[in-house]
Amino acid sequence: MQLVRHRLFWPATALVALLVANTINNPGFLSIRVQDGHLFGALIDIMRNGAPLLLVALGMTLVIATRGIDLSVGAVVAIAGAVALTFIGSSPDPEALSTVLLGVGIALALSLLLGVWNGFLVSVIGIQPIIATLVLMTAGRGIAMLITEGQITTITSSGYKVIGAGYWLGLPVSILIAGGIFALVALLTRRTALGMLIESVGINPAASRLAGVRSRSIVWTVYALTALFAGLAGLMISSNVMAADANNAGLFIELDAILAVVIGGTSLAGGKYSLGGTLIGVFIIQTLTLTVTTLGVPPSVTPLFKAIVVIAVVLMQSPIVREKLAARRPRAPRPAAVDQNPVEVSA
Repeated sequence: MQLVRHRLFWPATALVALLVANTINNPGFLSIRVQDGHLFGALIDIMRNGAPLLLVALGMTLVIATRGIDLSVGAVVAIAGAVALTFIGSSPDPEALSTVLLGVGIALALSLLLGVWNGFLVSVIGIQPIIATLVLMTAGRGIAMLITEGQITTITSSGYKVIGAGYWLGLPVSILIAGGIFALVALLTRRTALGMLIESVGINPAASRLAGVRSRSIVWTVYALTALFAGLAGLMISSNVMAADANNAGLFIELDAILAVVIGGTSLAGGKYSLGGTLIGVFIIQTLTLTVTTLGVPPSVTPLFKAIVVIAVVLMQSPIVREKLAARRPRAPRPAAVDQNPVEVSA
């Protein structure tokens, strides 16, 4: 069947299976209720908690499409939260909207600058992406620790809290922000030539450069955007708890982002990518995390379940498994050949 061959079939099947399993365990799992004008429910929790991961995974999808990788997004998450909370907490009026906007602007500007640095190392200096981003991954949390002076920084600011824990039109603001950015990225990459240029750089950088594509600028841009999205995710995470923890904020989020991208069918070899697949991958990871928590399994065991799901989905997507499944599928019998020139027999 053509549907089974679609690259999003097995990720979508895994997500539906998780939702069905949770519904069997808890019949009210899919229900959404309205309380004080706000929407609540397990599905809302999945989308709200998955908003920061979706932002990071979006950038990771574009980077991987250019045949790269970014291991520093977790450190950028920690730095952005540390900068914003330190600035707002040290200001005379943390409740002032101007203070919040300035703190958010400084954090995002610094995140963008860190992404430009990664892009410079990869596209200009020519360092392998895994090594170039490993530098910031290693040093980034140390920078965040210096900013917070080794302490967990907490603040009280209703304006800043809106980013990660606020509501607008009944929906969490974090969902609206992540959804808006997802739609914008999808529009720019699928309705303009940008997506084709990113794919061309990932498939064959040398050939795309000879064809006139400014591959260096493309690579530089995707690393800058990835860090910018990670910085925004860091603001969401710190806003949700109103604290900046340099050690734990965004810890291992780079691995979850890579898993979401791989589950969604994007090849680590570069080239073709799927934003819709990344979205499904994020939902799978968040649903699985919520499932494990609901079942009372210790959080330290969650990576094991993630690995099992990733292995299962990736195996079902592999060309060898697809060929074997196709060989086992019964083929429709061929219709009997019709003689186009019948011989007439005279009586």
